[in-house]
This record gives sequence, C-alpha cells and structure tokens, in this order.
Amino acid sequence: MKRRVIIALSTAGLVSAGAVLCVVAGSPAASSGSAPGPGQVHTLALRNMSTADPAGGAQRPVMGLTSKHTQPFSLLGVSWDNPRAAIDGAVQVRTRSARRGAWSPWQPVEAHSDDGPGDSARSDRQARGATSPLWVGPSNGVQVRVAAKGSALPQGLRVELIDPGDGTRRPGPRAAGHRPGEMVLAGAVSTESPAADPSSSPATTESTSPAPADSALPTQSASPSADPSTSASPSAAPSASASPAPSTSSSTAPRPAIVSRAAWGADESLATKPASYAPSVKVVFAHHTSETNNYTCDQSPAIVRSILLYHVKTNGWDDIGYNFLVDKCGTIFEGRKGGVDKPVIGAHTYGFNTGSSGVSVLGNFEKAAPTQAALSAVAKIAAWKLGLHGGNPTGEAVLSTPLDNGKFKAGTSVTFNTISGHRDGYATACPGQLLYDKLGTVRTEAKQWTTPATSVALTGISGATKVGTTYYTKGSVTLSWKPAAVSGYEVAVDGTVVARPVGTASSAKVILASGSHSVVLRANNINGSRVSSPTYPLVTDTTAPVFGTPAGLTLRSGSVTAAGSVPVQLGWKATDDRVLQSVKGTSPAAATFTPTATSWSAYAKANSALAWSLTAADAAGNTTGSTATRTVSLMYETSSVRTGTWKTSTSSNHLGARAYYSSVRNATATYAFTGRSVGLIATRATNFGAFYVYLDGVKTAFVDTKGSSTAYRQILWTKTWSTSAKHSIKIVVAGSSGRPTVVTDGIAYMK
Repeated sequence: MKRRVIIALSTAGLVSAGAVLCVVAGSPAASSGSAPGPGQVHTLALRNMSTADPAGGAQRPVMGLTSKHTQPFSLLGVSWDNPRAAIDGAVQVRTRSARRGAWSPWQPVEAHSDDGPGDSARSDRQARGATSPLWVGPSNGVQVRVAAKGSALPQGLRVELIDPGDGTRRPGPRAAGHRPGEMVLAGAVSTESPAADPSSSPATTESTSPAPADSALPTQSASPSADPSTSASPSAAPSASASPAPSTSSSTAPRPAIVSRAAWGADESLATKPASYAPSVKVVFAHHTSETNNYTCDQSPAIVRSILLYHVKTNGWDDIGYNFLVDKCGTIFEGRKGGVDKPVIGAHTYGFNTGSSGVSVLGNFEKAAPTQAALSAVAKIAAWKLGLHGGNPTGEAVLSTPLDNGKFKAGTSVTFNTISGHRDGYATACPGQLLYDKLGTVRTEAKQWTTPATSVALTGISGATKVGTTYYTKGSVTLSWKPAAVSGYEVAVDGTVVARPVGTASSAKVILASGSHSVVLRANNINGSRVSSPTYPLVTDTTAPVFGTPAGLTLRSGSVTAAGSVPVQLGWKATDDRVLQSVKGTSPAAATFTPTATSWSAYAKANSALAWSLTAADAAGNTTGSTATRTVSLMYETSSVRTGTWKTSTSSNHLGARAYYSSVRNATATYAFTGRSVGLIATRATNFGAFYVYLDGVKTAFVDTKGSSTAYRQILWTKTWSTSAKHSIKIVVAGSSGRPTVVTDGIAYMK
C-alpha cells in the first residue's frame, strides 16, 4: 500500500561493530505475575546509534536495538509520537524464529502506512505515526535499525511486537510499569475490563460455498449470531459521531462465505465504539497488506488478529481499518465491525472512506502475483457489496474528498471505477502492481455475479455425441454451463430433478438409464425467479454395432505396381440398433469411412501377411472390431504350363521384366495355386485379342484384352472363394480376327 520504495541498507552496514545496542526483554517489571491473554502488544524503545554516512563521512541519525529474547510475537512495526511526522529513510528488521531459533535475514519494513481514517464520520484518529505492519511468523527475538536519509528521525521511535494469541480470552493481570529501555506490554488485557458481549460479533455468514479446508477456523455454527451494529463493550457509551445502522437490503449478487469476527477471534474489547455508516457503498477499493506472501492459510486468522491489534493499539484507530480481508486461499474475513451487509465507514483509503468499502488481500503484490483464489474472492465480495446498493462492478461512481489527501485537494469530486485500487484515490503503490493489473478481470468476474440469469443453456454435454438434435451416450454425461448470479441450479431428467448444483457450479455429472430421455437445466435466481434451458434429448445406448458381414479381403481389378503391390478390396457390412456413427480402418493403414460404406479399395504388398482391421462405432461411443489377416502372392508367367506357340517379350514394364505372348489360336497357359482369391494378370493394347478362362477344367469366362491404350500388369479377371483350396486356371487364346495376340504376365492369388 506504499507511496514509494524504501532504499534497502546493506547487510554489512547493519552489523558493523558497535552499531547496535543489546536489550533483553522480559524483565521482572514487564512480566511479573502476568498471564498473557490473546492479543498482546509489546513495545521496545529504540536507542540512538548515529553513524557516519558512507558517502561523505558525516553523521546521520540511526536508531535501533538488538534483542536476544522477547515475548512471543508474530507481527511487528515501528511507530513514533507524532502521527503527522514521517520516516524519511529505511527501516529494517531481523527476527528469530520461535520454533527453529534461527535468525532471519535483514528485511525491509515499509516506512509509511498509507491507510487511514481521515474522512470518517466518527472519532477514528491517528494516535501515533507508524510503518506498515510486517508478518514474520511466531518469533521471540528482534533486531531493528532505522536509518535516516536526512538529518532527523521522528521522536519516540519504538518497535511494536504483536502477539495475535489464539483467538480466545484468558484472565491475567495488566503488565507492570516500565523503565526506559525495558519492554512495555502496551496491549495487555486486564481482567478488570468486562468480557466482550458475544452478541457484538456476528457469526460466520451463511455461505454459498465452503471456506477452504486448510483455513483451520471454527465452524460457522459455533459463532453466536447478533445485531452487527451492537457495540463490543456493554459499558461503552455510543460515540456522538456514530450513525444508526441502515436497514439491510438484498444484493443482486450471491453472498459469499465470510468468516466472522467471532470466528477469527477478534478481541471485541478493543473496538469499544459503535460503527459509523455512510448512505451507501459506491466504490470498493482493493488493497494489499504489504506484508510477506510467505504464510500458510491456517495462519490467516492470526494475521487478521495482529492487524486489528496494530490498527487499534499502534495507529490508535477505533477498529481494524479494512472492511474485509482476503487470504491467498480465497477465504474472506469480516474486518471492521458494524455488519458485513451495511455501508460501514472504514479507515483504509484516506479521503475516500465514506461511501466506499476496503478489501485488503494479505500479502505484497509488487513482485509476486496474487492467486486466482484471492482474485475471485475479491470479485465475489465486491459484487455482493456493490449489489447491495445497485452498483455496477464494471461501471463508475463519483466520490468527493472532504480533505487534502496529498493526491486530491479538499472538495474534489473524483470519478472512480466502482472496483478501484487504493492508488486510484491516494498517492501510494497499493495494492501492488501485479494485483492492480488484475482489477480488470476482477471487475469482469464481479459483473457475472451481479447479473441475474434471464436465460440458461448448456454449453456442452461431454460423454455424449450430438447427431442432428439428439445426444447419444453410454449413460454418464457431464453437463456444462456458464455460471451466473443464481442461488442454485436443478437438473431435471424426464421431469424429475436428479441434481441440485450450488449457485457457483458450472457443471454437473448425470447418470442416465438405458433409453430415451429429455434433460433440462433450471437456474434459480436469488430473487426467487427461475429460468429453464431448452430441452435436450439424450439417448442412452449400451449396445455395440454389429458386423453382419465381417471384414473380408479379395483381389480386385487394377494395375499391379512395378514394386509388386497388388490391388485388393476389403468388404464388410456394419449396422447399429440406434445410429452407426463411423467405420474406421486401423490396420494396415488408418482410414475413415462413412457409416454406409461397405468396401475399402487399397493395395497389399506381395508376400507379406497383413491384418486388415476395422472398427465400427455408434453415436454413443460403443465400438466393435473386425479383422481379416491375408497374404497376397504373385506367380510369374514362367511358372505356367504352356501348349502351342508362345514367345517371350522382354521389358521392364512386365512383372519380372518379361512376359509370354501368343497369336496362335488354342495356345494355352495353365497356372496351379492354393488360395481363396485369384486374378489373371495381362497386358492391354489397341491391337491385342481375347482368351477363354477355364477354372478347374470348366470354361468360365471370356476376356478381351483390347484397350484404348497400352497398359501393363493389369488384373483383368478375378475369382474368390469362401475358403482357401487348390485350383487351376487355364487361358486359351481365342485367335481374334485381325488382333489374335495375347500377353500373359502371370497371376496374383491370396491365401
């Protein structure tokens, strides 16, 4: 949330000899007879350690301390007397882990805290100047160094050590007085103060989605419900500046899960004054706490308790400054009391607190990107808060500042995006560049939450295939839709509700019985209205297709290639009781056919056993396969038994580079083979004649080899049987008038 980057000191300069003063905390004056309860603030005064300026040798103010042991703490900051003064220099700290005993590296603390009340209608004030707080985790030792860039540092510098406790109150005496240099338990809880009225903390709000599992928070039902505007302390008189709580209105967006103050362990005795209220919330300002990102989500409640203590005990405010806080797991925490659904005036955006709500993400986002869970949580809480007052998350609103806040003069009216960053209203780097850059997507998501559904439709049905207007499935489908600002959904199958997804859902899995069904998605808006999708017809089909005619391979007419590949045809017939979607060839090559196709023309390499495989699929995805494994062989003309006059033709165009030809009527060539399919290979030409075919001694066919042009290695006649057996093929030259010549190249046959 910072105005500028603080220049870091070198480690060497921090640990130079004589540069630090050792202070041991936990003296009898500070701890005698005490029983620390939750929410302790321990302070240590800083000592003068002026040192030479490395650049020129001049003395410059340096304050600091070293402590070998302190009371337990998890968050720290540095404060000073005059709230209008500022540190012009660098603040660095080291801390010792309470668990491991190891000291951390020196790390910077933001020297300026940019949060503040300023324009509140109540008595919030800045009691002390202070840096931003820094979460360091459970620690029991600290070293501090504050080095001025100029000639002076603020008076009354001290380090504030915050022990968040465990969120419960235990009795214990107030700390004793202190002497200079000794630890002061400034935030110790006294048993003389009345216990906080449990009715002052509303329970965790009703949610549309559960909080993350690792939040380690009390269950929502364990927190008492109450009027959010009730003061935490029964004895506290209402402030003269406090305004009555406005009545609760309904939002155009769903109310997200919010961890109540009681659930995260707020010490309500710290916030003794009633809340003040604006007429409405027009703008939501996004912040970051500028602390470390190295925390676990089960530490988030302790971080929020620590920030409450720091804002009240160190800054002097009436309560925690932010209206809401969000951790990296997307958990939303109630901040300032007064009612999460009311326009509570916070202390977060100096000059523009009235009419706005502050949402701070735990972490520092100058160099680290916020998580998607955190961004979505900001979108949800912003949508809900703006929706309570008719705000548009992607719109704009005008706020006026009653004071000069350093960026805008008093009385200036400023037009903000309804979801803005802290830097838009104040001279600061908050909420960090990487969070600020994401505010556009936050606005878009928030808009989705504030727009009630006027229609709903499925965007997808996975596990099903659409054919025409009907979807076919094996039985399990996932319905998908675009989420809208609704309280919940219903999935109806044949008029009966089978699933009730929550309002944040965008899909639902449905299992359908066999048969035909009608499916409808209904969206229940938060205003009680309901919209329904069109009706989607779905058919559950669990029966696979059938190959009535299994895959069968035969020889076909065509050219045998010079390399010896033979034209073949795979035939089949596939059917389905619903819709046959496709037939695909998977071996020896991939091929896709229309559902009505019954053949595949291809080539088979000679003398290789090949599996010819098909897969038939229906629209639901049920499949059936069929395979025929066959070997195609070539028998050259030299293997024939010939009668009559035959001559040899030598040419690379023939199989084996040679062929036999005859012009003599009744000359014969006979081939013997064992197979289930056969094809005669010959040459066509414009002046070639015809021959008779005798199959197993029986005259079977008449083949004319005349062609419009010369064509070599042509399968001109084929025959197929259901099983493989021995056969003979004889060709007899017909002696055609004027063109008696016949050329034979051999046969192709399939086993």
